[in-house]
Amino acid sequence: MKILFVCSSNVCRSPYAEFVFRRLVKSSPVLSAAGVEVSSSAVFNRSKVIFPKAAVSLKREGFSEGEIAAFKPSFKCSAKEKFRDADVIIGMSKMHKWLTPAKYRKKFITLSEAAEGKYTPIPDPFLYKSQEEYDKVMSVIKVYLEKYAAGLEEKLKPSL
Repeated sequence: MKILFVCSSNVCRSPYAEFVFRRLVKSSPVLSAAGVEVSSSAVFNRSKVIFPKAAVSLKREGFSEGEIAAFKPSFKCSAKEKFRDADVIIGMSKMHKWLTPAKYRKKFITLSEAAEGKYTPIPDPFLYKSQEEYDKVMSVIKVYLEKYAAGLEEKLKPSL
């Protein structure tokens, strides 16, 4: 199963989701055995580097500077295979669905819907002035990711 996380610029929310969810997959025998793959991309802006506040948030999650520096944001036009190959495209708000290439929108769901079955948009923390405000958004994303991982484990767990 291939999961693609998307947000506007692939420098804040979706890379955070990619890093954290990939770690959740590695720590889950069920998700690892199912071959879950994780990536991320932008649907609106083409960017070149991860946002500094995202790097701080990821360091606080235990990711190394090297891992973070190795991340290169991707954009829908230059990462067409990610959209084509994804089994599910998970966005941060409904706006991201309409910015996803039309032929892939049927694979789209928001993170809150994937995690809890109801829509709650995740605000773009890019313009937040403080790291504390920024990290509040990342903590919301992390909770949704943990809930989504737990639900996916149940769905993919082999029958006993």
